[in-house]
Order: sequence, then C-alpha cells, then structure tokens
Amino acid sequence: MIKTLAKSIRQYKGKAIATPIVMIGEAAMEILIPYVMSLLLAVIDPNSGANEQTAWLQAMVSGITQNPLGQVAFYGGIMFLMAVLSMLCGVLGGKLASEASAGFVANLRNDMYSAIQRYSFSNIDKFSTSSLITRLTTDATNVQMCFQMMIRMLIRSPMLFLFASVMSFSIAPDIAWLFIGAAVLMALAVVFIISRAQPNFKKMFEKYDKLNSVAQEDLTGIRVVKSYTREEHEIEKYEHATREVYEYSVKAEKWLNTMMPVVQIIVYAVMLCVLGLGGSQIISNTGLTVPNLTALLSYSTQILSGIMMVAMVLNFFAMSMNSAKRIAEILEEVPTISDRENAVKEMKDGSIDFENVSFSYRAGGKAVLQNIDLHIASGETIGVIGGTGSAKSSLVQLIPRLYDASEGEVKVGGRNVKDYDVQFLRDNVSMVMQKNVLFSGSIKENLKWGNEFATDEEIEAAAASAQAKEFIDNLPEGYDYDLGQGGVNVSGGQKQRLCIARALLKNPKIIIFDDSTSAVDTRTDALIRGALRTQSPDLTKIIIAQRIASVQDADRIIVMEDGKISGFDTHENLLKNNEIYREVYESQVKGGDDNA
Repeated sequence: MIKTLAKSIRQYKGKAIATPIVMIGEAAMEILIPYVMSLLLAVIDPNSGANEQTAWLQAMVSGITQNPLGQVAFYGGIMFLMAVLSMLCGVLGGKLASEASAGFVANLRNDMYSAIQRYSFSNIDKFSTSSLITRLTTDATNVQMCFQMMIRMLIRSPMLFLFASVMSFSIAPDIAWLFIGAAVLMALAVVFIISRAQPNFKKMFEKYDKLNSVAQEDLTGIRVVKSYTREEHEIEKYEHATREVYEYSVKAEKWLNTMMPVVQIIVYAVMLCVLGLGGSQIISNTGLTVPNLTALLSYSTQILSGIMMVAMVLNFFAMSMNSAKRIAEILEEVPTISDRENAVKEMKDGSIDFENVSFSYRAGGKAVLQNIDLHIASGETIGVIGGTGSAKSSLVQLIPRLYDASEGEVKVGGRNVKDYDVQFLRDNVSMVMQKNVLFSGSIKENLKWGNEFATDEEIEAAAASAQAKEFIDNLPEGYDYDLGQGGVNVSGGQKQRLCIARALLKNPKIIIFDDSTSAVDTRTDALIRGALRTQSPDLTKIIIAQRIASVQDADRIIVMEDGKISGFDTHENLLKNNEIYREVYESQVKGGDDNA
C-alpha cells in the first residue's frame, strides 16, 4: 500500500526528502541551545560547578576573554544564532512540507482519476460512484495531512528524542533512564488507543460513502423529488446517514482524544521525578549542579515533547490509514480489459459474429447470456426486442468490449474483438446508451465528443441525420446554446437525438442504439431510421427497442428471452413462427400502444 501511494510523489520527491533533513537541523539547534545555556549559567554562577564534558569549551572561551560579561555576551550570541537557525529551518521545513504534500495529493488525485478512466465496466461495478467521490476528496485530504505531518515530524521528533537522550545520559545517567521508561509507556498507550480507534474509522468511511450516495442520488433526481413532494423523506434519509457518520466519528475520536491527556500525565509525572531527584542531589551535593539540572529539565521537555509529537503523528496516521487503504484499492485495481501486444488498428468491415458466447457479470455468477450463436453481415440493420431482463443490453455491450465474454468469441470484421486496440474498436463501434448523458457546455462541445476535429458542416450533417438540426436551429444561440449541467435545458427526446448525432460523428462501421429513441415520437423515430438507411447504407445498425414499429422494417430481428435467442428472422417470418414476437406485436398494434 505505502509503495503504491509513494509512486504519486514523483517530482516532489526532492522536497519530501529535503523536509526531514531541514527538520533535523532544527532539532539539532534545539538540542544545543540548553547545552550552551548551561555554560552561560556556569559563567553567571561560578560556584554552581562545571561539568567535565564542558570544561574544555569553558577554558577556550576564557582564553578568548577573561571578562565575565564578555563570556556572557559570547554565549548569548551563540544562543541567538542557534535560535535564528532553528527558526529558519522550521520555516523552510514547513514550506517544503506544504509544497510536497500539496503536490503529492494533487498527483494522487490525478492518478486515481486516470486509473478510474482506464477501468472497464466490470471494474467500475465494484465501486459505487459515491465511494469513488469520497476517495477522491475526503480520503485524499486525510492522506495529505498525514503525509505532511510525517515528513515534518516523524524524523524530527525521534531525532530530538535521540539527541536529547544522549545529552541527558551524559549529564545524569540515573535520571535519564526515566525518559526511556516514559517513552516505552507512551508507546504502549498509543498502540492500544490506535488499535481501538481504527475499526471505528473504517466504519466511519463506509458511512461517508453512504452519505455521499444519498446526497448524489437526491440532487441528481431533485426534479423527481419535488414532483412527488418527497422533500421531507429525503431530508430524513440524509439526516439518518449523517447521524451514522457522526456516531462512528465520535466513537473513533473518543479513543484518540484520550491520547493527549495520557501522554501529558506521563510527561508531568516525569518532570516531577526529575525535579525531585535532581533537587535532592543538588541539596546533598552528591551529583547534579544547578546549570546541569537546568539543561536536564530542558532536555526532558524536548524528549517528552518529541514523544508527544510522535503520538500526534500516529494520531493522524490512525485516521488516514483506512483512507490510504481505500485509495490504494483504486490504484491497484487491474483493468479487466486492456490492449494486447501489437493490437490491431484496422477493421475490414462491420460484420459481427457471436460464436458460442456466454456471459456473466461476476466470475462464477449466473450467466445472463447463454450459448449465443449469431452472425450479422456488414451493412445490415438488425432489430433487437425482448422483455425486461432478457439481456438485450448485455448482448450488445460485448461488441465494443464494454464487457468481455465469459466464454466463446465475439468477432467484428472477422477478428476477435480482443485483438483490436480498445480505442480503435470503440471508435468504430459507436454506441448510443440507454441512459442519455450530456455534459455541461454547448451543443457543439457535446457533439464534438464524437469527433473533436469535426467541421461545422460535419456537425450539421450528423445533426440532420439524427433529426436534431431543426430544433437546434430554433434555439437562441444554435449550436453554441449552453445545455446546462447534464443537459437540463433540453427535453428527453432532444437529448436522445443529440446523443445519436454525437455517435454518428465518429463515422463508425457499426452503430448500436440501446433503446435510445424511446423518448422521441414514432414519426421522428422513423425519420432517423430512414436517414440512416439512405445516407449510411454500409453502416451496420443494431436497434434495441421496446416498440415493434422501431424494428419491424429491419433486415432481421433478434428476439431475446432469458439470455437466449428465441428467434432471429425477418418481421414477417417472426410473426408466423415466433410466439413471443407475435404476442408483443399483437399487444402493441391491436392494443393501440403504438399510437399512444
């Protein structure tokens, strides 16, 4: 997991490495300041005694100047320089850490987003949209905060502890062991608290996913909510999701909030012991001097504050560990569909062959398509009809490799679809989805998704074939008309026609309409089919529809039932020989549904 996330540091690696080095400089200055202070106190009070380790330095300073005030100024100047260096190192370390962490998380978000874009439909099915959004936002922010704390403090604090411990042992080994005992006690307390908080954080982030899911679903369908006056119900649902996040957050934070009080109790207990033991040695004149006790107190503060800083970093680490795992899941997910080596970028024609194809959405799951054998000639118009859940959409999604067949082969242009470059295949097998999706921006910008280099003439020709030109010309700004978020400024039928025009701009060899004319009237539906038949005779067209009228003039019609092909023939022959097709036809034509 750490190795996976670390790949996103990239160009900020230098700053990430420089930060702890600079912070070590700050720690070194903080360690040396008490040492120099003890020398200064020895000058001020010569009777306080001098440590053997400092005698050589005191002698050297005495050689420079015999004047006590001069010696005070000398030591004071050194302390001032050390304080300035410590400040500069701290400021520089903070700047480097901020830049490294912000750059790291920017790369991390880009890497996650790029990984998601490479996913196949089966990969996407593993994650909910709300969960992906949480991972891209909240989880990434948690990891950023932890990373910044780690590179600033996780090196500085142990170094501070190490250096201060060495100096403490050089002054009073018997008292210095107190610090080691306190460090061990703190470590045990921190490990215990984090182990208790971690499961609650995991649950909290799962509830975050649910919270985002409720918000996304409600805001996406806000018009439906209002039309059914379900605002209060949706508010209650959101409040319930918020409450669940709150409950697990409180449980986790309750444990983490005990960390600092526990650490502080240990710190103050150690300080009291140092004062008691050190004071008794000074009074009995059996060990410490006043300058040394002053230095020892400073070192004890640094040792224990270093431990507190490590505890704080581990606090952040505990909060972000689950976030890091969730992000790593995104980055480590292997796309189930990818290009083979020497993938083909040439397609002979738009013929389609299914050879004993079976398909299930999950490995070992129920097969939604079973033993499909199907052969479609290039340029044919094929209708697909069947009841809800008959696997019509599953059948056509195998052609552009939105999913891969579990068994058998799907061929396009005489080659297995797995042999083609995925982008090339999907450029030549254009699909108008069941759910019409448009994006914020103008009509022209949306249509250029089909071909970003399309000329105005090509755009207008595609719009004309899709029977969209007339309503576009009547809009205030024509092709520059802003559709709004998700195409809210146009009707359902207009959306479908724009999506068809967008697909036609790819100039594909195969085009698939997955029930994508359901919102247009029968006349417009017929005009679209007529335009495609006359203007694109070599284009293989597959039309999934609920209305018999949309497919009855197709060259042949596939009748689906429970993941199997019940019939595959012309409209006339199916009426004679296929009971399912005949029942659908009679229910629509005789029942008058087609004229509704």
